Amino acid sequence: MGEIVRYVQLRAFHNVAIHGGFSRAAEALFLTQPAISDQIRKLEEQYDVLLFNRHKKQVKLTAAGEALLEITNRMFEVERQAQDLLSETRSLSSGVLRIIADSAHHVNPILGRFRAKYPRIKVSMRSSNTKGVIDALYAYEADVGVLGEVPQNAEINVQILGTSEIVAFAAKTFTHDNRETLGFADLVHLPLVFRERGSKTRQKLEEAAKKSGVPLSPVIEAEGREAVREIVASGAGIGFVSAAEYGHDDRFRLIELEGPAIEMDEALICLRERSRGKLVAAFMELAAETTA
Repeated sequence: MGEIVRYVQLRAFHNVAIHGGFSRAAEALFLTQPAISDQIRKLEEQYDVLLFNRHKKQVKLTAAGEALLEITNRMFEVERQAQDLLSETRSLSSGVLRIIADSAHHVNPILGRFRAKYPRIKVSMRSSNTKGVIDALYAYEADVGVLGEVPQNAEINVQILGTSEIVAFAAKTFTHDNRETLGFADLVHLPLVFRERGSKTRQKLEEAAKKSGVPLSPVIEAEGREAVREIVASGAGIGFVSAAEYGHDDRFRLIELEGPAIEMDEALICLRERSRGKLVAAFMELAAETTA
């Protein structure tokens, strides 16, 4: 019979991995740092494997550590679901829902209804691009995500929030070209402001331009939608966004893109394996009601 991996050792490993260090893991588990170090040492010695590369004060997962983390992510997520089922969260009277969105605009109406219905549930929200949203879900760093596309993935549950086309926008002070519609051939001669690579808006725009035979290149590349908006507001160039996200801002004027519409499908997503969790299920159900 093989040796049994002790729960306390796996718990210590998991917390060091997700918190990025021994001292932070100790704080999270209300233990001393030597106790955490001892559990990791015993685990590595028992199986003759190196889980962390330790250099000065930095701790980095080895390949074996990365593989084990994928397993402990699932293990402790199941444990969390069991705790939810047996605790107050079963009645949705406590807990935290973690949302990661490529744009909060699409989830705000749902969020308002969710908070009204479950006022004791805390909500944390952060933004990222498409890749960041997917990565966060698989790393169990978020419960639900909002994307500018519908992922073709059997491991992911999807709730369509809406569809809108990509438009261009510029500051009212931008005088290079004052037309209300522009084609790709016009844009190639203008200063363009793009989001970082990994943005679905950028990807769809570049693909459509390439198909038309007029590849576009940005003069400014910015991290995040808000950074793009502020750069465009300064008059430095033309930005791009879905029509649903354009909003109302007196600093800007809308520019429609000529040719076939470049459409963005906004979707609320979660991992299928987590879709039965009380908080996730409640939020996805409310999203379906809101968008019906």
